[in-house]
This record gives sequence, structure tokens and C-alpha cells, in this order.
Amino acid sequence: MQWRSTLAAVLGLTLAASATSAAAQEAPEAQHGPKQTVIGQPRTEHGCARIEKSLPTLKDWPKVESQLKGDRRDEARIKAILKDMTLAEKVGQMTQPEIGAITPQDVTTYGFGSVLNGGGSWPNGNKKATPQDWLAMADAYWDASKATRTKIPVIWGIDAVHGNNNVYGATVFPHNIGLGAAHDPCLVRDINEATAEQIRATGQDWAFSPTLAVVRDDRWGRTYEGFSEDPRITRAYGFEAIKGLQDNAKRRIGEDGVIATAKHFLGDGGTTGGKDQGVNPSTEQEMINLHGQGYYGALAAGAQTVMISFNSWTNDVINEGKVHGSKYVQTGILKEKMGFDGLLVSDWNGIGQVTGCTNASCPQAINAGMDIIMVPNDWKAFIANTITQVETGVIPMARIDDAVTRILRVKLRAGTFDAPKPSQREHAGDQKALLHKELAREAVRESAVLLKNNNRVLPLSKRSKVLVVGKSADNIGNQTGGWTLSWQGTGNTNADFPNATSILKGIQDTLGAANVTFAETADNVNPADFDAVIAVIGETPYAEGVGDIGKRTLETARLYPQDLAVLDKVSGKGKPVITVYVGGRAMYMNKEINRSDAFVAAWLPGTEGQGIADLLIRGRHNGFSGKLSYSWPRSACQTPLNDPSQDPLFKLGYGLRDWQTGNVGKLDETSPGGSCSGGGGGTATEDLEIFNRTDVAPYKSYLGSPENWGLEIGPDGQASQANINVVQSDVNVQQDALKTTWTGAGPGQVYLQSPTGTDLRGYGNANAALEFDVIVHEAPAARTVVSAHCNYPCLAELDATQAFRNLPIGQKATVKIAVNCFADKGLDLENVNTPFLVYTEGTFQASFANVRWVPKAGADPDVVPCT
Repeated sequence: MQWRSTLAAVLGLTLAASATSAAAQEAPEAQHGPKQTVIGQPRTEHGCARIEKSLPTLKDWPKVESQLKGDRRDEARIKAILKDMTLAEKVGQMTQPEIGAITPQDVTTYGFGSVLNGGGSWPNGNKKATPQDWLAMADAYWDASKATRTKIPVIWGIDAVHGNNNVYGATVFPHNIGLGAAHDPCLVRDINEATAEQIRATGQDWAFSPTLAVVRDDRWGRTYEGFSEDPRITRAYGFEAIKGLQDNAKRRIGEDGVIATAKHFLGDGGTTGGKDQGVNPSTEQEMINLHGQGYYGALAAGAQTVMISFNSWTNDVINEGKVHGSKYVQTGILKEKMGFDGLLVSDWNGIGQVTGCTNASCPQAINAGMDIIMVPNDWKAFIANTITQVETGVIPMARIDDAVTRILRVKLRAGTFDAPKPSQREHAGDQKALLHKELAREAVRESAVLLKNNNRVLPLSKRSKVLVVGKSADNIGNQTGGWTLSWQGTGNTNADFPNATSILKGIQDTLGAANVTFAETADNVNPADFDAVIAVIGETPYAEGVGDIGKRTLETARLYPQDLAVLDKVSGKGKPVITVYVGGRAMYMNKEINRSDAFVAAWLPGTEGQGIADLLIRGRHNGFSGKLSYSWPRSACQTPLNDPSQDPLFKLGYGLRDWQTGNVGKLDETSPGGSCSGGGGGTATEDLEIFNRTDVAPYKSYLGSPENWGLEIGPDGQASQANINVVQSDVNVQQDALKTTWTGAGPGQVYLQSPTGTDLRGYGNANAALEFDVIVHEAPAARTVVSAHCNYPCLAELDATQAFRNLPIGQKATVKIAVNCFADKGLDLENVNTPFLVYTEGTFQASFANVRWVPKAGADPDVVPCT
């Protein structure tokens, strides 16, 4: 691999990189009727795709010319293989189970074409699995596939979204939001080249990255997975990310590369309210010219796989519903209009969200164009159902043949048919291939954005004596964020990152440990004894919908009040305060910015915290060069922000250099508190989310029984008492539910509660309903109630015994109870602290998910009667 020299100072890339059009190949309409636009290789600058000043407006979906053509002899070879395959073998190629749910023998028996491991899934369940452990499992699957009649090699996909982030000891790069702020496509190429080496070291073939979402609402929990709100950045980065992962392949992906995935098609970053897996209401023109741009870059670079999105696409004109089931999106747009000839893969149990489908059966998704179906656990039933659906004509054999043709085509282009087993390939087991510390450190320096620098506080002198405070200063888990070792990035300690450097350690190494005092909560220290104070604050890890904000405010102090408390202890004490924000999106932080002399957005920098220290302290490095790739909010409820009509505090492209101070001034600190809607005596118009994959602040989940009526359920979704226990389970998506078991030994309850009461009269005025998704595993044996409390003993309850008994065992259902039923029974809607509680005294087992109060749903025909 050839590494480039540092480009940040040389490129000076801003949002106005060029005044020319985006690509020479983008042709206008012909004079005698419309001609399809063809997009090919982008214009380049300094050897990499250029971030264009503007992109031409397209009238329809373009055809994208891929640089990866493969070998012309591949198609004949594919036809010969396909002709010899049985239906069961073909369906096996289309089925992708999770490594925790299969054995190598299953690979031989069912002929799986691919396997995956989810975030936080490791060989033998060992977080500290070595490269040799990973390779042993990869070899076992490869050997098992070679033992099948067809001998078609299996491929293994992994969520390597910021480095090979599932692997213990691997260098983890900044998340995409930080890379977007670097405005450096060459950096993105190099990071993805390094990531491919890391994946090769542990034996996988396929990276489920990059994410190409153009994010329109920072309330989305996956905001940090998007490079930018600006499609120009996403398009250039999509091209270079694919080139880096796939070793710039033209005919075959080389030994330094892996199969890349452009995801999630289409419109995942544009859902209403920033709701993960929600509804994108965009017009087709908005989809073409905004959300599609990253795919034009990625497909031109030769992306061989595309992952379909969880979201729906619906507006007054378009009603595609879940795009996992949309033939127009999958076949009409991607495969026909854009000319994509690789394979299309579903997301985790995504087919189960299509109307009329389950996780184990979805002919609509296959007929729509899905080639590989990610069925983590229900694969055996899926295989049986799909074979039956083909045999009965529900799924045409031609669609199966097309899917397997695409799978074989990608495997041939990836060189897997001719490759040795994973442990014998380039970089296999090489510990050095997992480590790219200098590249990651450079990426951190390029990513951080200086938003405020009064009196040119930064950079600090190398002779400074500093006080370091804040919960994220010495917390590598916080600075790496979600999708790191575990799915949510939670449950990690510094000991889980043996080759990493925290921000505190980077400061200590730069200034000398004797010149650095660390006091996380700023207790028992006097800021006046130091030259400066460095406060490292911000978000804690989350992934996917767990990070959705919903109708909460964009106010960090509300979510993490200890951060503001720390700043209050150190600001105004006569010494400059430098605040470093670690988090996955731009937040309303006026209070924190006001209490800071300098303010740095470090995003989620990964394992090389030394890169932040390089910027804070004067040295040989070039200083701050990062520019915002997302707008920064001026007020707590300024959403959706990423729109030209808004007036952000810091605009897209803002970022100071060391010699600049900015002109921030005193910022307004007013805020509505915890929520942006739904309170008071008006009429609520938006859902009040209470539990969505995890607790939605200010609500927390609890178990209760005579043993302890207020046992908080931990962040891992587990808690246990003699009468009742709870673990995480799946209802709609991965680990989104509380599976609650009442043992029958006595009374018990599961509930969601906030510390204080909230005025929810607006939901009574809106005729709202308490709604929750549920799978009943065992019907209640005794009287069971659903209740809401207005600070006990103020409460109202409804007998729901028969309602639960009427639900089908083992199948998802949605229960709706009119809020006014509770009000009629005495609930004080002006002071609700417990909006959801289920209580019983006998045996009962059910998984509860997606708990919310929904305006107008009290009039739905399927609400549970108040009586």
C-alpha cells in the first residue's frame, strides 16, 4: 500500500473546491428527446475525487458506469455453475445467517453463500479473540463450503465501519462525521485501504461499509455514520471509500482489498423527525439529486454490493412503503436505470418489516430484487419457506437464477473461487495489519473543528501546566462511540483497547505527566493553580435507533447534566477553559460554549486520542483545519437543521484556524427543557416516545416486586428478582425489546418512569393512545393490568388480561389503549411520571418494544376497549 503525505494544509479544501461540473460524463438531454445521463469517473484533484463546487440537477436516475468490469469469461462460467445447481443449493447461496446461530457443519448441509457477524459478535463469544481465533473460524466456514457438492466458497461479511471495529486491538478510525469535516477524499481512500488490510488480517471477505446517507436531521441516531449533510462531500467520499476497500479493482479485487458495500439504499438519512427506520417523504427529484449522490460515486468506483435500507419511501405521490419490499427501488432504479450488476443484500431481519412478511418468509422482497437475505437466526425456516414459494410459483425461478448469478459474479470478481483458505491469504494473522496508528492520528487532526478561540487561547504552550476534567477525558469507549467491539459501543473499558490512547494520555504524553492533573468531576481542585483547564465532555456511545433523539431537545446539558456542572466549577475562575466535545452529532451547547474560552468539536475520534492533543498543544503539526460538514444548531429545538432555510449558529463549512478567534459572543441559553412538543394544555401532534430499543430520556425502565419495587433495568437490558426478570430480545429489530418473565412466585411489574411528573394533557386533547409492540410467549395465568401513574398513589389501570390472552403466541402484535381511558379512571394528565406499567401476579412472559403515546390513535378501530 502506498501512503500519501499529509494533505490537510496542501489541499485547503473548502466547500467551494471547483467551479466546474461534477463529472465530465454527465451529459445534458439530447435535442431530440431525453437522453439518460451517464455518470462515470469523477474529476480529480491531487489524485483523488474532487469535492465539486456544485452538482448538476438530474431529471431522472442516471446510468452509472462502473470501473470494475470483471473478466469477460465470468458470465460463461456462471452459467455453467448455475445450470448444475439444485433449487436448495441456490436458496442456500441467497441465505445469510449469523455466526452465533450456525456451525460449520450447517454451512456444508445448507450450502450458505455467506455468513455475517453482528456488532459485538466474536468467535466463541470472546471479545478478546485474537486474529488467529478469527482465522480459525473463517477457515472452518471455508472448509465447510468446499465440502459441499458445488464447492462454491462462502464469504463472510462484517460491520467494519470505522476500521475493523469488532476486533480486539485493532486501530479504530474516526467515525464518518469526523472524516466529513476533514474535507479530504484522499484521507478516506487511505483509511479504507487500511481497513481492508485489517479485515484481511482476521479472514473476512466483505465489509458492510461505507454508509452514504445524506443526513437531513441530526436527531437520527446514525448521524455520525454519514459523512455530511452535503451530497457533494458524500459523492466524492463514496467514490474513494469504495476504491480504498476494493484495492482500486478493475477486473478482480486484489489481495489487499475486500468486497465493499454501498449502504443503505435508499434515503435512510432523510426520514421524518430523524427516526431510524422511519419514513422518508422525499420527492423523486430529491431522492435523485440529494440522497442518491453517494451511490453515483460508489457505483462508479466499482461497488459490488449494495445494502437496502430499513426506511420507507412514502409521500402524497409515492407509496413504496418499506424499500425492502419495493421492486421499483431495488430493480427499477438500482438495477435497471442505474445499471448495477452486483448483488443486493438486505439488512438485519429487514424483510420482516415488509407488510405481510416475517423474518422467515418474504417472497415480496425476493421478487422486488433482493439477492442475499440477511436472516440471522430464522434461516432454517426461511430456506424451507423460500423453496416452497418457488415450487408453488410465488417466486419465479428466473428471479432465483438472477440472484444467484449476481452472487456468483461478485464472488468471481472478488477472486474467492481461486483464493486459498483465509489463513493463507495476504495479511492473514498479521498483527501489524491491524495497527494503523499514525494514519488514524492524522485523521483525528484533520477531523476536529475549532468553533471558538477567544484571545487565541489555542494552541497551548508546551510548557503549560493544565487541569483536565470531564467524563470523556480518559474514556476510550466514549471517544470511539458505537459500533466498537460491541454493537452499541457500550460495556467497554480502557482495558479493552490495548493499543489505544485516550485524550488524557495524549495530553500527558505531550506535556509530561507531572504537568497534567486529572480530576474528572473537578472536585477538590482549584483552577487558579493551573495555566489552563481542558474539559472533555459530550455524548456516550449508541448505535442505530438507540441514539434517536425524537422530540427531546438537542441540548447536551439536558442529556448529560454532569457536563455542565463540571464546566460551572472551572469557568470564570481566572484561567482559560478549553472544552473538547466528543459526540456523534452537532448539539445545542450554548451553555457549554459560553463557559468556554475555546471550543473544539472532536466528534468520535477513535483510538488515537493523541491526535486531539496534537491540536491543543503547540508542536510540529499544522494545527486546526477541519470544517463543519454538518450545520450547528442555534437553538434547542432547531430541527431539522440541515436545510438552507435554517439559520444555524455555525454554518456548513465553518471552522477556525489557530490564529483565528471567531466572533461567537454571548449566546442565548434559553431552552424548553426536556421536550420540543407535546406538553401543556394544547394538542399534541407528534408521538411521545418512551422506550425505543432503549429508555428514552427522561424515562427509565424498572422492575418491581415486594423484593424491590424500584429495581432499575441496566443498559444491557437485564435485571432479575425472584418474581420477575427481564432480558433483551427482538420484536421489530435487533435487541429492541424487554423480554419480561413473571415466574408466578408473587406479584411483579415492569414499568417506565421519569423522575418527575410531566404535563401530558396535550395527548388527552389529541385523543392519543398508549401503544406498544409485543410478542406474547406465554399468556398470563392471572389478572394482568396495564396502568399509568401520576406519582403513586395517583394512578389508573385497565384490566388487559383478555387482551393479552387473545394475542397469537410467538407473533408480533401492537396493543393500543386510549389515553382517555386512563384519564376517565383518574389519571392526572398534568402530572404523569409513569406512562407505561404492566402488572400481574401469575405466570406470564412477553417481549415489550416501541412504547409510545400516539396522537389520534385513541380513535383507531383496534384500540382495546376501556372496559
